[in-house]
Amino acid sequence: MTPEPIEPDTKDWTWVLDRQCPDCGFDPATVHHTQVADTIRGDATDWVGRLGRPGTERRRQPTVWSTLEYGCHIRDVHRIFNHRVQLMLAEDEPQFPNWDQDETAIADGYASQDPATVATELFDAASVVADTYANVPSDAWTRRGLRSNGSEFTVASIAIYHLHDIVHHAHDVDHG
Repeated sequence: MTPEPIEPDTKDWTWVLDRQCPDCGFDPATVHHTQVADTIRGDATDWVGRLGRPGTERRRQPTVWSTLEYGCHIRDVHRIFNHRVQLMLAEDEPQFPNWDQDETAIADGYASQDPATVATELFDAASVVADTYANVPSDAWTRRGLRSNGSEFTVASIAIYHLHDIVHHAHDVDHG
């Protein structure tokens, strides 16, 4: 059975770089970009536990992702952000390819994936991107990249933006 569609998220979340998120409580002023790698590693361990719980594939509400679907999304977020940071480190002011998270969830069948496989893939993707952040040269944190909508990031700001995404979705699952 195909789950009900999720209303696409079309908000521009870049404001989370400047102020606390009222939904999840993430405050960018309380984290330094050099702390992101360790936080991602700890969060990945938490996701392995979340995805190991019974009923992870069931939605609590028909139009809100299940823990499994959120886990697939977080796995892919780690992959996307790793790619973007790698572009920023290798190229001058790259423009990031568009990524439609809602389209990906449908096309990749998030709701029908195996939770144990997703847990392993999420953990591995988190480890890769955490290593990427941990190995950013000190003079490269200011390198820039652009989204197609013109939003500009540095390696440091994209690390914080990435961290908010995973903190926010952990909050969605744990307190939703």
